[in-house]
Amino acid sequence: MARRKQAVTIRHVAAASGVSLQTVSRVINNEANVRAETKSRVQAAIDSLGYVPSIAAQRMSGSRSYLILAINDRERTIADWRARQGTDWVDQMLLGGMLTCAEHGYRMIFELIDTHSDHVERELLAAIAALQPDGIILTPPHSDNPQIVTLMAEQDMPFVRIGSQRADAGIPVTMDDEGSARTATDHLIAAGHRRIGFIAGPADYELSGWRVDGWRAAMAAAGLDTAGLLDVGDFSRASGHAAAQRLLDAPSRPTAIIASNDQMAMATLDVAGQLGLAVPDDLSIISFDNTPIVQFAQPPLTAIDQPIAATASKAVEMIISHLKGEPTPAVLTTVPASLIRRASVAVRG
Repeated sequence: MARRKQAVTIRHVAAASGVSLQTVSRVINNEANVRAETKSRVQAAIDSLGYVPSIAAQRMSGSRSYLILAINDRERTIADWRARQGTDWVDQMLLGGMLTCAEHGYRMIFELIDTHSDHVERELLAAIAALQPDGIILTPPHSDNPQIVTLMAEQDMPFVRIGSQRADAGIPVTMDDEGSARTATDHLIAAGHRRIGFIAGPADYELSGWRVDGWRAAMAAAGLDTAGLLDVGDFSRASGHAAAQRLLDAPSRPTAIIASNDQMAMATLDVAGQLGLAVPDDLSIISFDNTPIVQFAQPPLTAIDQPIAATASKAVEMIISHLKGEPTPAVLTTVPASLIRRASVAVRG
């Protein structure tokens, strides 16, 4: 019977590198008071022996956990998973966050919290107590929920607020929602459209308002009226269907519609078909998100590609930089989005 391989411990690393246990601990915890030559020698021993620090031991010693906690909205995430409609916000967030964490020796943990719950503080504090993360990433709508932000500001840890522009607490990072909406609107204006409808997201997401602002600004710059061209959904397909129906039933219907997410854009495509409108000849459509469902729609939809993975990666980098004592950026961090052109926009004469 094969003998069980002995686990490599911090003592093995100390012996191999010729330093004390305390020095190895300082290197593992990335503390500043270690000479570069010593740090290099200890790291070489760690790599050679294949030593993996014990998270449990680190916590008991009061040092870092090397965990970053990402919080997402419970209700909407579960609804998307159950519907199996191709939403990949979570996938992209984990892609960017987990890979960047791994580059720095961290791990990402993903938790769902209900932003509308009366027990939101208790849920969040329970997650923090159980996991003891070194930092937290808040996604919309948590990132601008005053109750959650206030609670996080009272904790002794850095936190990034994705989809926020407020510098009152935490580190805000945006994906330029206003600029993206303006880009989408300008694209339609350049294609000859003058009546461009907009289906906004719910008000509890501040980014919903920024997208409306971008659409209004582009329309105003082109001297175009927006009266009767705005409707609101809640990011669900059903709400998008109702909003598109109202816009397209109007006496002077839009020739193009921008929807604030892919589910509402797909609903707009459905309504157009039910009304006998051809896309893009009778109605052009642009979406936000660029998840797989719009890529394989008929026709494939032009979309704002939100840099979710890049934004999550940036959030992780900013938390780790803060933990190293580096200064927080003095200006708002913006990760730019891009317009992916497909077959759902027609040029009008």
